[in-house]
Amino acid sequence: MSENVIVEPQDEFNQELVAHVHPADWQNPAPAGRYNLVVIGAGTAGLVTAAGAAGLGAKVALIERHLMGGDCLNYGCVPSKALISAAKACAHVRGAGEFGVRVPGGATVDFGAVMERMRRLRAGISRHDSAARFKELGIDVYIGGGKFLDNNTIEVAGRQLKFKKAVIATGARAFTPPIPGLEEAGFHTNESIFSLTERPKRLLVVGAGPIGCELAQTFRRLGAQVTQVEMAPQILPREDQDAAEIVAKAMARDGVNFIFNARVKRVEAADGAKRVHIERDGQEEIVETDAILIGVGRAPNVGGLNLNGVGVDFDERAGVKVDDTLRTTNPSIYACGDICQLYKFTHTADAAARIVIQNTLFPFLPKGKLSALTIPWCTFTDPEIAHVGLAEHDARAQGIAIDTFTIAMNTVDRAILDGSEDGLLKVHVKKGTDKILGATMVSAHAGESISELTLAITQKIGLGKISGVIHPYPVQAEAIKKAGDAFKRTKLTPFVAKVFKWLIGIQR
Repeated sequence: MSENVIVEPQDEFNQELVAHVHPADWQNPAPAGRYNLVVIGAGTAGLVTAAGAAGLGAKVALIERHLMGGDCLNYGCVPSKALISAAKACAHVRGAGEFGVRVPGGATVDFGAVMERMRRLRAGISRHDSAARFKELGIDVYIGGGKFLDNNTIEVAGRQLKFKKAVIATGARAFTPPIPGLEEAGFHTNESIFSLTERPKRLLVVGAGPIGCELAQTFRRLGAQVTQVEMAPQILPREDQDAAEIVAKAMARDGVNFIFNARVKRVEAADGAKRVHIERDGQEEIVETDAILIGVGRAPNVGGLNLNGVGVDFDERAGVKVDDTLRTTNPSIYACGDICQLYKFTHTADAAARIVIQNTLFPFLPKGKLSALTIPWCTFTDPEIAHVGLAEHDARAQGIAIDTFTIAMNTVDRAILDGSEDGLLKVHVKKGTDKILGATMVSAHAGESISELTLAITQKIGLGKISGVIHPYPVQAEAIKKAGDAFKRTKLTPFVAKVFKWLIGIQR
C-alpha cells in the first residue's frame, strides 16, 4: 500500500486525480529480475522514457514518490493553461464592445467555478499519466522514494530493483529565495497556487519570468489587483527587449503594476495582510498584499537519491551533471528533464527522454546528443511570445553577423481583423544568406506559428524558400511568409532590376 497523498481542496476532482497518479491502494509488484531500465521520477521525462523503452520491448521499472505526471500535469502546464483560457474568455467578454458586441453589465468572474473547471479538466487528463495506464503498458510501477544502493541496484519501498541502466528524472521544484519573514507570513508557488478556492483581493508576484508573467496577467484578468516585482529592467529577461515590451504593455493595459530593478528585502504579517518591503534604486517602499506568489526559478530534486554513493556528480542549484549524451558521471546512470537541463520545459524533457532511450538501449548506434536539439519555447501571455534559435543578444555575444527581417503584426490582415495588431515577427538569418538562425514572434498565436520556423531551422529550409510556401489567407502566420518576401526583395538589387526590365522589354 502506498502512503496517502492529499491534494487540496479534497473535492471529487482532486480525489480522482490522486486515484490516478498516486493511488492509495496501489500494490507495488515483485521485482522482475534485472531491468533494462529503472526510471526514477514519473514526470514528463520519466514517463516518456519508460513508455518509449517498454514499447521497444525493454523490461522497465518506473518509480514515483509523489504524483505521477510531475509538474506539467499537477502544478504547471495543465492547470495554468486552464486558468489562462478562463482569463482570456473574461478578457474577450470585457473587450467585446470593440467588436460591436454589447454585453449588458460586462463580465463577472466566479473564481470558485474557474478553479473547479481547472480541477475537473486536470483530473480527466490525469488518466494518461496514471499508474494503471503505465502498468497496462507492461511497466512495473513502484510508488515510493527510490534510492541508489550501488551501481546496479535501487531500493524502493523495501524492495531492491536490479538494473542494467538507470535514469534519473526526478525533476525540479519551485525555488524559495531566502527572504526574511517570507515563511512566517506565508506565500504561494506554482505548487500551491492552484489549490486556491477564493481569489485573493491583492496578489504580489515576485519574478517576471514565464510563470510569473502568465499568472500575473491571469489573476489580474480574473479580478485580483496584481503587482509584479522583478530584479531586471524588463519582464522575460531571456527575450529580446522590444518583444518583451509588447507583452509588458499588454499586461499593463490589463492593470498589472510593475516594479522593475527591485528586490524584496523582507516580509512581515500585519493585520491579516502581508507587508512586503521592496528596495528599488536604493530606496525602500512597502507594498501591502493579501497573497504572495514566488516565481523566481526552479531547484533540482537531488535529495534522498544517494547520488554521492554511486559517483553521480550534482550541484544543488544546477542539478545532476550530464554530458552531451545525457550520461552522468556514472556510466550506468543517465538523467533527463528538469533535474539536469537548462531549459526546463515539458517539450525539452520529452525530447531528451527520446535521446536517453536511444543511448541506453542501443549503445551500438550513433549517440543522440542534447546539443543537436533545436528548442523552441513559448510564454502563454496574451499576446503570446515564442522563440527559437538565436536571439539578437545571443548573436551579439557570440560575434555572429546576422540580417534581421521584422514584420509588424499590424501589417498582417488577419491580426488586424482579430484586433490583435500588437506584436511582431523577427527572423534572424546568417548575414548575406537566407539560413535561419533564430526567430521571435509576439502574436495571439505565436506558440502555434513558431513551429514552422523550428521546422525550417531543423530541416535547413532557407527563408527565401518560405516565401514560396502558400499560406491560407487570412492567417496570422502569414507574417512568416511576409518575412520570406522581405528577404526575396533584398535580392532585387538595382542591377538585377535593370536586367529584369531589359528582359521584359525585349519581349514586347
